[in-house]
Amino acid sequence: MLTTLIISDLHLTYVEEDKIDFFANFCKKYASKADQLFILGDLFNTWIGDDVSLISYKAIIEILKDLTKTTNVFVMAGNRDFLLSKQFELESGCEIINEPFVLEHNSKKFLLIHGDSLCTDDVSYQKLKRVLRNPLTQFIFLKLSKNLRLKLTGQLRKKSIEAQRYKSAEIMDVNQSATDKLMSEYPGFDLIHGHTHRQKTHKQDSYTRHVLGDWSNSIGNAIKLSDKLEWLEIN
Repeated sequence: MLTTLIISDLHLTYVEEDKIDFFANFCKKYASKADQLFILGDLFNTWIGDDVSLISYKAIIEILKDLTKTTNVFVMAGNRDFLLSKQFELESGCEIINEPFVLEHNSKKFLLIHGDSLCTDDVSYQKLKRVLRNPLTQFIFLKLSKNLRLKLTGQLRKKSIEAQRYKSAEIMDVNQSATDKLMSEYPGFDLIHGHTHRQKTHKQDSYTRHVLGDWSNSIGNAIKLSDKLEWLEIN
């Protein structure tokens, strides 16, 4: 029977060696025994282009490349690593997937997304997202030097952290109406996403929404799909 693992929001950096080791252990102990692994965004804390970040994250790329010898690995872009591109696929052995992604697993149907698209109450974030995801913006950004990209990324992150201090928890969570609208287009599906870091299962009238949590240096979480859906606590 097909076995699938789903994770999100690891926010790996190249300076946190403990977290990289923790992820490597997860790959060896859990993911290598699964048929496929889905990573629903923000695997990396920042990704400023394949040309630069592949070098910075070399240790993690090697971990992924080794894992893909036994497991099919699918990576979805998050709000931190949406500049992942073809060279990442070639060097890691992973496949980049777009959202929403339809997953049919042992007669069950799931819709996979990162989750930020449903946070529609956070108007300022959605406006910034439209600018950053614009192909022209990305083209210009990727032409800049490494140092300038790092500087701009740091400034954006600092402003984002400051802005979050003044936003309520409700604004930064998914909007129920937006979620219901999305799921109305996929009858018979359940939803799995990350982004909000609020690990929980929400049962609605016509679907169930499973929210993945983020990872620390020693504790993580995953959804395992086999004959049923179950939560795994990784430690």
